[in-house]
Amino acid sequence: MTKQEKINGILGRGVEEAISKDHLRKALEGRKKLRIKLGIDPTSPDIHIGRAVVLWKLRAFQELGHQVIFLVGDFTGLVGDTSDKNAERPMLSEAQVAANMKTYFDQAFKVLDKDKTELRRNSEWLKKLGFAEIARMADAFSLHEFSARENIKKRLDAGKRVSLRELVYPLMQGYDSVALKADVELGGTDQRFNLLAGRVIQPLYGQPPQDIMTTQLLEGTDGRKMSSSWGNTINLTDNPDLMFGKVMSINDDLIERYFTLATQTLWKHINEIMKSYKNPRDQKLILAHTITEQYHGPAAAKQAQENFVNQFSKKELPSKILVKKIKPGTYPLADLLVNTGLAASKSEARRLISQNGVKINQNPAHEKAIIIAQKNDLVIQVGKRKFIRIP
Repeated sequence: MTKQEKINGILGRGVEEAISKDHLRKALEGRKKLRIKLGIDPTSPDIHIGRAVVLWKLRAFQELGHQVIFLVGDFTGLVGDTSDKNAERPMLSEAQVAANMKTYFDQAFKVLDKDKTELRRNSEWLKKLGFAEIARMADAFSLHEFSARENIKKRLDAGKRVSLRELVYPLMQGYDSVALKADVELGGTDQRFNLLAGRVIQPLYGQPPQDIMTTQLLEGTDGRKMSSSWGNTINLTDNPDLMFGKVMSINDDLIERYFTLATQTLWKHINEIMKSYKNPRDQKLILAHTITEQYHGPAAAKQAQENFVNQFSKKELPSKILVKKIKPGTYPLADLLVNTGLAASKSEARRLISQNGVKINQNPAHEKAIIIAQKNDLVIQVGKRKFIRIP
């Protein structure tokens, strides 16, 4: 692939907007080594493949020879960004942020080249900012600019609370670009206002405004935007079987979009797959194999596909099932589901049972209570992907 083809791919595939696209293209065609920034707040312990869309874009810049910066927002994560929320995001504690970010760099290296990545935490400079600097940056923005943002306007119109803390977040993200001397910043479409803040703030410190690029947002397993808050994610930390199964559960109308945003499959090959395989299930098998291979390798992807076909096509049980030892006795089935982690609450457990979503040894479970003896061989299944064995 030529340099020009790589540049076209960076500026085209999965990109919603680039400001300024012409300026960025000329910069990429030139010889200067650009500093490309991506920041992620550790609001949950896992990076999902929706966030990986922009990570793969960062990798593309890396392969062109530019300096990429993966920034973990350990300070902005405390404050909380509500750019994609319909309600105020609660502040996290330092302990929560530290626990969430424990493996963030390792997860990012499933995509990025570790040896060519600059790793930073924004607590390095944001902890040192005083009111004078904050006021200086805040003066560059009007209250109207903030309140006109779509999600903020909806909340204000509905009479919902908007905290002053939320006004500060874009300033902090903009100052990150100053501290890192960023030439380009990447983010999802929900980050547009925050990315533009960097373009406003950098000139205050004698820096040229960064170019920005927003990537399209990926839908989750339930068709809504992929979000840890909604539990509809496919995580980079998911084991191969779980990752494969989750991809197979997506809506059929998202298959081509997933190929485009969540894989590195070439356009021409995507078109071939969509034309050659008319059955969405066959298209999805290729998609699930491709995504699982990206993060776990070819052998794991092959085994995950075999396991999936055996389990769901041949109605066989998975080869590996988590074993839970339960003290002999009689247990309400709903309690047992909660205690073994198969359901989050008793109300969810009761709903699953009433909807025939629970099986014991592959038979629908309707019992109100279950007897655990000294010797069992019970396999309890919830839905299509949750299993435990009670020996």
